[in-house]
Amino acid sequence: MDILNKVKQYREEEQQLKWEGTFGEYLDIIKQRPEVAQTAHSRIYNMIKSAGITERDSKRMYEFFGEEIFGLEEAIERLVEEYFHPAAKRLDVRKRILLLMGPVSGGKSTIVTMLKRGLEKYSRTDEGAVYAIKGCPMQEDPLHLIPPHLRQEFLEEYGIRIEGSLSPLNTMRLEKEYNGKIEDVRVERIFFSEDKRVGIGTFSPSDPKSQDIADLTGSIDFSTIAEYGSESDPRAYRFDGELNKANRGMMEFQEMLKCDEKFLWHLLSLTQEGNFKAGRFALISADELIVAHTNEAEYRSFIANQKNEALHSRIIVMPIPYNLKVSEEERIYQKMIRESDMAHVHIAPHALRVAAIFSILTRLEDSKKPGVDLIKKMRLYDGESVEGYNQADVDELKDEFPVEGMNGIDPRYVINRISSAIIRKEVPAINALDVLRSLKEGLSQHPSISDDDKETYMNYISVARKEYDEIAKKEVQKAFVYSYEESAKTLMDNYLDNVEAYCNKNKLKDPLTGEEMNPDEKLMRSIEEQIGISENAKKTFREEILIRISAFARKGKRFDYNSHERLREAIQKKLFADLKDVVKITTSSKTPDESQLKKINEVIARLIDEYGYNSVSANELLRYVGSLLNR
Repeated sequence: MDILNKVKQYREEEQQLKWEGTFGEYLDIIKQRPEVAQTAHSRIYNMIKSAGITERDSKRMYEFFGEEIFGLEEAIERLVEEYFHPAAKRLDVRKRILLLMGPVSGGKSTIVTMLKRGLEKYSRTDEGAVYAIKGCPMQEDPLHLIPPHLRQEFLEEYGIRIEGSLSPLNTMRLEKEYNGKIEDVRVERIFFSEDKRVGIGTFSPSDPKSQDIADLTGSIDFSTIAEYGSESDPRAYRFDGELNKANRGMMEFQEMLKCDEKFLWHLLSLTQEGNFKAGRFALISADELIVAHTNEAEYRSFIANQKNEALHSRIIVMPIPYNLKVSEEERIYQKMIRESDMAHVHIAPHALRVAAIFSILTRLEDSKKPGVDLIKKMRLYDGESVEGYNQADVDELKDEFPVEGMNGIDPRYVINRISSAIIRKEVPAINALDVLRSLKEGLSQHPSISDDDKETYMNYISVARKEYDEIAKKEVQKAFVYSYEESAKTLMDNYLDNVEAYCNKNKLKDPLTGEEMNPDEKLMRSIEEQIGISENAKKTFREEILIRISAFARKGKRFDYNSHERLREAIQKKLFADLKDVVKITTSSKTPDESQLKKINEVIARLIDEYGYNSVSANELLRYVGSLLNR
């Protein structure tokens, strides 16, 4: 009943949104709210903008795409700022077909689908309200009723520019139904819907020999010719092609570059002049976004054909590469799993991460910058701190390969292999090793991967395995630390006391004897060496810590264990190093004694409660780390 009540509530809300009145009453609306008369491109841009914009690392993040598109912030920013924004301002870019180009499963279709679904919702808001001449199959803009010779005066009075001519059908209706009185023409509020074919269209080419151009532009209704006497009578024409139905909104042109030429020529005048030819009528005005998507190979083939030259200048290509951030790739897999029937299966922590590491490595280009290998590049791209590198280095790496990410393993392949691992194991849990094993086996069955690429990808699986080995050891070692935060805090406080004494050239007091002591250089170096601080760099690092403490103090904040990322990492590694022998003995013992068994159970409980494992994956992790430490 709750669902039925919500359906009823939605129906009532939609009923309340409906509006109908005369053209004169419509003019009162746009007098108060000029945004109602915006163009299709402007509506889409304002829809994206209204969802929110945040700044991160000097990049603009558009929240509209945030829940579905991951790791493509730069591509999205380029799409919005270089296409939708200028198009919304009526600049010439709006007279171009938008072509999203990128590898398979890279997010192109998702972007288009989000724009469609977004328009449907936006047209139900006050900001995105759309009005049309009532009874028009093309939901025509009511402002087309304003005669051309009065449009300049209308612009001066209302501040709204009118483009396009009244359609043949509405021209006839104006004379026959309203006796030429535009003020009496009925106007209604419409709501975009792909299912109902209102303001959103989709065209998919089929067999060129059998597909009719009428699918795009509409067709003659031969059953009415006897009634109306002529094929040129607009009442004898069905304005039901995709270009007609997508008017005021957007049309997705699927597989556009595979389409027969006769269909593409109709897009020339539509994009450049805002009209198209249909039946035996004058050009019909249409205001809509034409968006298509393709892969790079098809696009290169298309532009190589000189017959398509006229279309080249009417297409704006937006590259949509693969995501290149490990953390965002994980989110892609999580989303795909949530949408499947695998959501109930326990996937151990880091299983998706190692799959993401493998995927990202296949997409990265080897840098010529000295000292930067793929692992470092991967970490930098993911926002991790890497010794000796900063944001300027990241920008330089990205500039080195402007179209990086157009090749590599796609997310669908990874999800297919994870699915295979789940089915094969037939238990409600899989771990990182299961995923890597499945990825490796799948490469030999992949039809489009060359032998050279297979060998390279096998190496990347080995690299991902090594990364996981380090993650697994840290996870177990961390779980072995009793009262980990307290131990870390004690060690850090001790380190900070010694650093302060070292930098201020002071001595420390022994807490037991009270005698003065020199700063414990051995302790400080044992911690700093964990993160590669050299003997020459130790003074700079210690002074940096003191400066950070002072900055926190000035702001009234307390410097704690989480206040300095690199120091926290060093403290962790030092604790882990001290515990390594304990972990090794406990995890690898085939017949643990009572104290060891208690410790193992405590660790398993901690892995389950604090780290997201279940009993199966926690035990598997312990056995694996035990084997690693005994090698």
